[in-house]
Amino acid sequence: MRKRALGVAAHVAALSALAAGVTACGGGEPAAPSAAPTGSSSATAPAAQGGKLVIWADANRVKALKPFAEQFGTENGVTAEVKEISKDNQQVFLTASQQGSGPDIMVGAHDWIGNLVQNGAIDPVNLTEEQKAAFPEIAMKAVTFNGQVYAAPYAVENIALIRNTDLAPDAPATIEDLVAKGKELKDAGKVKEVLCLPVAQKGDAFHVYPIFASGGGALFGATATGDPDAKKVLVGSADSVKAFDRLKKLGEKGDGALKTSITNENYIATFASKKCAFLVSGPWAMGDVKKGGFPYDITPVPSFKGGKPATPFVGVQSFFVAAKGKNKTLAQEFVANYVTNKDVAKALYAADPRPPALTAALQEVQAADADAGKFMEAGKNGFPMPAIPEMAAIWEPFGIAEAAVVKGGDAAKSAEAAQKAIDSSLKN
Repeated sequence: MRKRALGVAAHVAALSALAAGVTACGGGEPAAPSAAPTGSSSATAPAAQGGKLVIWADANRVKALKPFAEQFGTENGVTAEVKEISKDNQQVFLTASQQGSGPDIMVGAHDWIGNLVQNGAIDPVNLTEEQKAAFPEIAMKAVTFNGQVYAAPYAVENIALIRNTDLAPDAPATIEDLVAKGKELKDAGKVKEVLCLPVAQKGDAFHVYPIFASGGGALFGATATGDPDAKKVLVGSADSVKAFDRLKKLGEKGDGALKTSITNENYIATFASKKCAFLVSGPWAMGDVKKGGFPYDITPVPSFKGGKPATPFVGVQSFFVAAKGKNKTLAQEFVANYVTNKDVAKALYAADPRPPALTAALQEVQAADADAGKFMEAGKNGFPMPAIPEMAAIWEPFGIAEAAVVKGGDAAKSAEAAQKAIDSSLKN
C-alpha cells in the first residue's frame, strides 16, 4: 500500500484535549475481550465517493479514535463510524463476521490472531518494511502468524515489579531478596502482605508466569520456526514440576508470598494503601498507584537466584482488518497509514496510558512519563502471549494447578492433572 502524507497533525491538539477527559485504566486488568456494540460515535463526512468505514473499539479508544476517523472520512469522502463495544468483543466480532454484519476494522489483543485467522475473520495487513522497522521487534513478532503480519500494533503491555520505595528503597536482585525484604517488613508490622500478586482460588497464569518461567517452567515446546507447538504441551514436564514446586515454597505453607486470598479485585488496592511493598502488575495499575501518594519505582520482575530469566507475557494491542468487511481497501489504508502515525499513537496513549508500540511515539511519551519506558524495559526480553488458538486450553488447568500448589498441594500431581486436562482439551 502506498505511503502518503497524513492530514492529522492539525487534529492533535483537539484530540489531546479530548483524551485528557478519558478515564485511564486505574485498577483495571489488561483489556478483557469486550461484547456487542452498545453505542456509536459517527463522523458524518461528505460521502462524495460513498460508503462507510466501521471501526469497533472499547470505550477508551472510541473517544481517542473519533477525531482521526473524522479526518479520514473527510479525506476519503466516506462516513467513518466508531462503535463502542463493552465485553466479549472477540467472540462478538467472530459471530458478526460469520453473519456478514461485522466492522471493517477491529481493535483488540494480538493473541486473538490465531483464532481469528483460523475462522477466516481477518486479512494480513500491508505494512511496508519501513513501517515494520518503526516498531520494536517484539511487537512485530507478536502480530506475525504463520509468517504473515495480521495487525498493526499500537500499544505494548506487560507486567513488572512496582515497588513502594519508602518501604523498599532498593530493587530486589532476586525473588529470594524480594521475599526476604517483604517478610522483614511484615514481621516489623509495616505491611500486611509479602507480595501483591493475584492468585485467588483458581490461579492466575498471566501474573505468575514470569516466576514460573524463572523456575524453569514452560507451556509449549517450539515448532521448527520457533512458534509455540500445541502438540508439545510442557505444563507437566519435569522442569515445569520443579517450577510448580518453587511456587509451592513461595505459597501459604512456605514463605507466604503467594496467597489465594490475594485476588484481581484486591491486589492493586492493597499495594496502593501501603499494605504491601511489592506489586506485580502492569500499566493499568498506575492510576491507583499514583493515588496512593507515595514514591514508587518500576523494575523487571526478578528471577530466582541462579534461575532462568523471569520473562513476562507481552501483549500487543492491535488494529485488525476484517476479512469480510465491506470497505477493505479503506480499512487497509486506515490501519497501515493512520494507525502507524505517531500522532495517533500518542493520542491513544493519552486516552489509555499503555506504552506506545511505535518507537518514535514511545520516545516522546517517555519524556513526560518515565513509567512508560520502565514498563517497556521490564518487558523487552518478555515472551509474546502465544497467539495460537490452543492457548485458550492452558489458562484454567494451569490456574488450578497454581492455586493447588500455593495452598500446599503436591507439585507433581498438580502439574500432571493440568497436563492431562490440556492434552484432553486439545486431543493430543
